[in-house]
Amino acid sequence: MTPPNYDDDLLHLAHDLGSRLLPAFENTATRLPHPRVNLLLGVPVDTHNSTCTAGAGSLLVEMGMLSHLLGDPVYEGAARRAIKALWSYRDASTGLLGNVIDITTGQWTNKLSGVGAGLDSFYEYLLKSYILFGDDGDLKMFNAAYRKIKRFMRKGRSHCNMGVGDHPLYVNVNMHSGRPATTWIDSLSAAFAGTMVLHGDIEEAICAHALYYSIWKRYGVLPERYNWRLKAPDLRFYPLRPELVETTYLLYQATKNPFYLHVGRDILLNLNKYAKTT
Repeated sequence: MTPPNYDDDLLHLAHDLGSRLLPAFENTATRLPHPRVNLLLGVPVDTHNSTCTAGAGSLLVEMGMLSHLLGDPVYEGAARRAIKALWSYRDASTGLLGNVIDITTGQWTNKLSGVGAGLDSFYEYLLKSYILFGDDGDLKMFNAAYRKIKRFMRKGRSHCNMGVGDHPLYVNVNMHSGRPATTWIDSLSAAFAGTMVLHGDIEEAICAHALYYSIWKRYGVLPERYNWRLKAPDLRFYPLRPELVETTYLLYQATKNPFYLHVGRDILLNLNKYAKTT
């Protein structure tokens, strides 16, 4: 369906923006993109050389769609090269990726591995890109990463609703050893349950979502960081993160359980109560 008098106006704007972003992908020895680009002048001379995994590896959905709509492979190709470069720098022993990498040397400057800030959308985009474009390589990378996440980051009892032990959660670990590196999870990691839904791991997604919703219910919003050992927030602010909302939506679409409609209503009411300005 095309609106009347529409002449690809938004596509022209997207094409212009995509072209202005391309200099970020040029002239790096690692094939990783620069973290900053000036839309008028290109990459700044004094730009930072460090980028997070999510920042460098979460461009394929938009750049890939732009290439498909334009019939021009340049944009998708740039994003795919960045993903493959990141993938090549994962730890040889654990298969895990770190959080922050130097684009000039390929050295990890932050070795934290998890499903939250700095890495969350990398996994999400691998799977969403496979769903959109059908490239088996994206699914192969996602499946390999998912197995490593389950092996090293998942803590707690084996099954969500049976057995003994703590409620399952996914913790931050050292990318080289796979051992826990922090005692906090962040609000961005609520997105991983949505990725589980898209992967078809519904029971695990229900379990993960329940953890973040219980924290939401306790505080009225999600703290930016929650210490799972102390059972208290480490960072108390909430910058309107959408991850729990999207996961709730995906779980409702997958299960049609009206419980998730009630969760959505709770979230909306609390946003209006605590975050709305006048």
